[in-house]
Parts: sequence; structure tokens; C-alpha cells
Amino acid sequence: MRRIVFVLLLMAGFVNMSAEEYTLTSPDGKLKIGIQTDEVLTWEIEYDGTTVILPSGIWMETDKGDFGLNMEVEKTKEAQVSESFDTPFYKKASVKDEYKELILKCDGYRVVFRAYNDGAAYRFESDMKELTVTNENAFFNFEGDYKAFIPYINDNRGGERWCYSFESYYDEQPLSKMYKDSLAITPLAVCLPNGKKAVVMDAGVENYPGMFLLKGEDYALKAAFAPYPLETAIGGHARLNLVPTLRADYIAKAEKDQVFPWRAVVVTNNDGDLLNCDMAQRLAPKCRIKDTSWIKPGKVAWDWWNNTNLTGVDFEAGINTETYKYFIDFAKRNGLEYIIIDEGWSSPESLMILSKKIDLLALVQYAKERGIGIILWSSWRNMIGKTAQDNINNVSLNNAKLEFEQPADSGKVYTLDEVMAHYQQMGIKGFKVDFFDRDDQEVIRSAYEVAECAAKHHLLLDLHGLKPFGIQRAYPNIVNFEGVKGLENSKWEPRKGDGPLHDQPRYDVTAPFLRMLPGPMDYTPGAMSNATRDQFFGNNNHPMSQGTRVHQMAMYTIFEAPLQMLADSPTRYEKEQECTDFISKIPTTFDETVVLDAKIGEYILLARRKGATWYLAAMTNWVPRDLTVDLSLLPSVGGDHKSSSAVIFADGINAHRDATDYKKSVVTVTPGQKLDIHLAPGGGWTAIVDF
Repeated sequence: MRRIVFVLLLMAGFVNMSAEEYTLTSPDGKLKIGIQTDEVLTWEIEYDGTTVILPSGIWMETDKGDFGLNMEVEKTKEAQVSESFDTPFYKKASVKDEYKELILKCDGYRVVFRAYNDGAAYRFESDMKELTVTNENAFFNFEGDYKAFIPYINDNRGGERWCYSFESYYDEQPLSKMYKDSLAITPLAVCLPNGKKAVVMDAGVENYPGMFLLKGEDYALKAAFAPYPLETAIGGHARLNLVPTLRADYIAKAEKDQVFPWRAVVVTNNDGDLLNCDMAQRLAPKCRIKDTSWIKPGKVAWDWWNNTNLTGVDFEAGINTETYKYFIDFAKRNGLEYIIIDEGWSSPESLMILSKKIDLLALVQYAKERGIGIILWSSWRNMIGKTAQDNINNVSLNNAKLEFEQPADSGKVYTLDEVMAHYQQMGIKGFKVDFFDRDDQEVIRSAYEVAECAAKHHLLLDLHGLKPFGIQRAYPNIVNFEGVKGLENSKWEPRKGDGPLHDQPRYDVTAPFLRMLPGPMDYTPGAMSNATRDQFFGNNNHPMSQGTRVHQMAMYTIFEAPLQMLADSPTRYEKEQECTDFISKIPTTFDETVVLDAKIGEYILLARRKGATWYLAAMTNWVPRDLTVDLSLLPSVGGDHKSSSAVIFADGINAHRDATDYKKSVVTVTPGQKLDIHLAPGGGWTAIVDF
């Protein structure tokens, strides 16, 4: 990738400095980090006159001594850097990386601090050959009892504390009311005075566990990390997990000269800034794939959410060859790049034992002739060869028993490389790897191994049971992650009182600010069965969505997803061809993003550009609202355009009564025009403007 680096100020080498207090400011001067190296290393952050965090302790406990306690700084190094790097699989074509940096060099380790215009970060770096990290302490002490958006973990796999899918709704409560000892995943947002937000997150995680957060004293958050797993057993959901049964008294075994993950606090004046923040990209490892030309983002026809329901066909729909040929034909007719064959195509214990009802070789050839790629589902434990031979032959799925072909070597356990080489040769384009459901050191290390192996064999990856942690920049063949309360939850959502238990539209306009901050999310949108709050109910075999039809359509622009699903049935989409035609035209990566108006938990209005075309979208929670789309805020992309054509989908006048109601219009707009739009409860609005 092309990198343009301008080093504005770089001190030549290390210089001696004995001071115990240091100050680091952002390039624009608004953000200030105060660092003190007394008995305990602390940092504090101030932004534009507002205290973000008070002095907060940070140190690591290792078998070679404690990093950050009783520090003796031998040397310091400062730099001010401005650089940019290309991001072809992202919400913008390139990212600017501008910061000031301070490195504190001690005996055996360093601490690196960075001040950005929109946040602060630090990490430890080891100079040792190896060491064991028994614990890492990171505190975030806030000044007041501020409201926070907290994603607690729940539904632990096999009852194990650290085994979880990273799918959480947000509890909105003061810091003092946080549930004691309940783990929360990151990013976690804290509402500061004067409309500012502070978002705590980790980034650039490699060979180390991810960071959870716990309630600290008073108004503090403190980090927590999964201990290293010493023993695991097959279990969890439908025996698809590797659940730790014994964990060590340490969190990581570090390698020579290990660089540890970043601890970051993103700070913004406006909520909308979070929708266009690049902190995770900046702090991630650089791309490790020399040739990325084979990586093809796109949209996917998906079978699982709609339960392979097809109507008007002359065969019985289900997990069989005829059904997937129909999916392939649908993808071809509608300009989609891929289909996914989800759970059931292979034995739950071996990716080399295939269902008797699916001729996978024939499907690959059928898809190839039509220019469609096939992506296959797998559990993580299955992908890495952790099998249970007593369960290798049969599986029941959706009340149907599936039988599998038995090859001569059916008892063999294949390596990761053997599996990927086999399916690359067959013509498969990638894997959706599911049920990681952990981010301890073992899983993080394995994710990098899976990504590297997949890249070697030119295979895409969609990782489920994980949230992004920086690996997607190092290996951009990872084109999506789950770790989100997506559309699948509507299949089993219970009712409480006069509506659904969970407020999905509010989540839909909260997750993009937080869950989407570290990277893309496989929400799997596109429901064509839509319900108002009072009409919604969960139905596994014939699911519906909360909110309007256009709320779902707007997700294709708002939700970042280089690999984006169409979750509903092909025959449902064909009955709604007007909506399907619009969805199929929306790209999955963009050249530019502009946030027009947004408030976390309330609404989003943004625009993304691909080439000379702008894609605009808005969503709201259950509160109806009126917004203004100011086209003058969209940067010019060349040419003298006095007017342009816009295709607009808006909530219909009766969408508050029937959530499927919408109105399509084709209008002429001018670059400086302002459009007044109305969003129904749980509503949306979306447009394509060709400048």
C-alpha cells in the first residue's frame, strides 16, 4: 500500500530526562495528556477545557518485574507525525494518522503515549526475550457520576465467565450504578459535560487477550482480562464451542520484544464524530498481505435467517442442491457477488464430511459459470481440527435429520492448512467462521493463524463470536465480524407487555457509534417482513424486523460491512423487487463518509460516496422525527453540476400503522438544496444521488 509520511518533528535519538511529570498535547492543541511517573505510572486526559479522565493508574505485573511501578525513566523520545495510508476495504479510501508521541524508556520496557486530535492512547512494549504477564492494570477514573452506555456480557457459553459471543445490548446508567463484578465489553461510552463523549476501547490486539471493563471505585472503570486457558472441552451452544475448563494464573505468555495492545480513549464534541472515527485503523497492525487484488468485497444472499424458505418453486426447499442453485440464480439476477451456505452442509465434526443432500462440487461449478462465489460456514473449533468422533456422523438441524457421506478416511482430523487448501482448490471463496466466543490469548493467536492461512489460499473470512480488534487491517481478507445484536435476534425476541422485550431500533442507532468504532459488523440486515412495535413478535421460521421497511434499507448505507448480507429469502426479495433493486446498487466499501446529523441512541443521518455517487441514509429509534438533509455539506467530486437525479425511499404515510409502507420517488436535486424528511417510529430514509 502507498504510504505518505511527513515527519514534522522527530528528535534525533533518545535524550536523558529526569523529570517525573510529562505533558503531551494533540496536534491541534485541544487534547492534553498528563503523565506522572511516581510510585505508580498515571495518565490523565483533558479535552478542550473538559476533564476526560482524572489521574489513573496503569501498570503490568510480570514474572520479570512490574512495568509502571516505581519507574525509573532512562530516556525519552518525542515525535510529531503526520501520515496517511490507503484503506480500500473501508468507509473511506484513505486514513490520515496525525499525532504527537512520547516514549518513556525504562529498563526492559517502554511506554508509548500518543495524543490525537480526537483521543489518546498508550501501550507497553517489552525489550525482553520472553515474559509471563500475570495481570495488567488499567484504570479510567472519571470526575463525575456520568451516564454511560454499557454493554454487559450475559449468556455465557457453558457458564464460563470469559466465554461469550460479544453480542450485548446497551444498559444506559450512571457509572455509580454499574453492576459490581459484571464484565462489560468494549467500546464503552461515557457522557461528559457539554455534550462531549469519551469512549474507552482497546486496539491493535495481537498475541494477547482482549480487554473487558469492570466497575471501579467511585466513578472509575478498570480493565479485566481472561486468564490463559490450560484445558478446554467441547460444549457451549449446541456443542459448537471450546469452553475452557481450567485457566492459568496468568493472562499471557509474551514473545521476544512483544508489543502489547493499545488502551485508547476516543473523545468527541459531537456524537456524529464517532461514526467517522479512524482510531481503530490508526492503531492496528499494518497490512501483511502484499497483493490484495484478489480480495473482493460484496453482498451475499444468505440462507440461515430466512430458514431457506422459498415459495413458488417446484422442489422442496431446504439444505439441498436445488435450493442453493436458486440462491445462486437470485444472486446473479440481482448483481450480488456471493451466496453463503450456512450450517448443515458438512458434519458438525468434520469439514471434509459432506451432506448427502448437497452436491457441493456441482454447486461450485454452477456458481462459477454465473460469476457467483460460494462462502461456507464453519465453527471455529471445527476449522482448527478440534472434533468429537462420537458425534461425527449425524446432526439434526431445524427438526430435519441430515445424513453425511462417509469418506474412507472419515476418522482423520485435518489440519487448518489442509482444509483451506482443499476448498481453495475446489473453488470456494471463503469461510464464515463461527462460535469463537472468546478473546483470550489462545483465541486471538488462533484468529491470526486462521487469517494468515486463509490469505495464503486466497480465501475471505467472516468471523463470528468476535468483535474487531485490529486484525482486519493486518489481514483485510477478513471482510466482516459479528459480535453484534443483529437481525438474527428478532427470530427469538420475546414480547413483554405491549411490545418486544428489547428496543431494537434504539440499538440500531446506538451500535454504529460504539460497536462499529473498532470495525465492521455483520448485522445481516434486509428483512422484508417489517413490524411496528405493537405488531412485532419473534418467529424463528418466519422472522420479521422491528421498525419499518426503509429502516432496514437504510442499514445498507449506515452499517459498515465490506461483506454485507441480504438476510431474507430470495423469493421474498423478488416479491419486493423495487426495494431489492435499490439495495443491490449500494456498495459495501466507500471513498468518503460525511456525517450530517446524529445523536447516539436517537438517530443517524449520514452520506457515503463511491466515485461520483453519494449514498445517503437516516434511521431513528421508536421516536418519529423530522430531519433536514443539507446537500451543500457534501464535498464536490468534480464537474459543474447544476442538478442531479436522486432515487429516494422514504417511510410511507401509513408506516406508523403498517411498517412495510414506503414511498419511492425519483426527483431532481441541486448541490445546495435542503431536503426535509420525515421518519416514522422505527423509521428510515435512504437515497442514491448521482452527481
